[in-house]
Amino acid sequence: MARKVPEIPSASLADIAFMLLIFFLVTTTMDVDSGLERRLPPFVEEIDQDTPPIKERNVFIVLVNRDNQLLVEGEWMQLGELRERAKEFMANPLDREDLPEKEYKEVEFFGEVGITKGVISLQNDLGTQYGTYIAVQNELVGAINELREDLAKAKFGKSFANLSRDEQNAVREIYPQRISEAEPKKVGGQ
Repeated sequence: MARKVPEIPSASLADIAFMLLIFFLVTTTMDVDSGLERRLPPFVEEIDQDTPPIKERNVFIVLVNRDNQLLVEGEWMQLGELRERAKEFMANPLDREDLPEKEYKEVEFFGEVGITKGVISLQNDLGTQYGTYIAVQNELVGAINELREDLAKAKFGKSFANLSRDEQNAVREIYPQRISEAEPKKVGGQ
């Protein structure tokens, strides 16, 4: 008489596989995409109009090379220094000749105020890492947001986020967010 080979019960094998699948789905962390919240300007058909030239003093040039190094206004700079330098450029509190001109306009809640003509120009190399691109963008936007926050607290005694829509628009008019991004190309290394 042949001996019967014992079998492993497989009835609960599907249950075990399902439980393992659930376990790995629950315990696995997923990378969350980082990005920037931007509202693109509306499309405007090209007009055969010459745009007036922008004076060199009104442009704050930020270049990021393939090695993720910053060249700001012709000087090598660390990322941690960029925000303060951008704030100084956009505010030009002492009306220095090497910083942007101001156009004086009547602004609701503030009266006649000097509004910067400054534009921040950012250009990345094709080899710039995405994380560096995001960090540079964050510093530039953060500089403008800090200027707005400081102005809101000085004028209204409250945070920019807590202002009424009209008050926020007035602060935005004084510190506009003008960040121009050139198409990435080979910027070069050190």
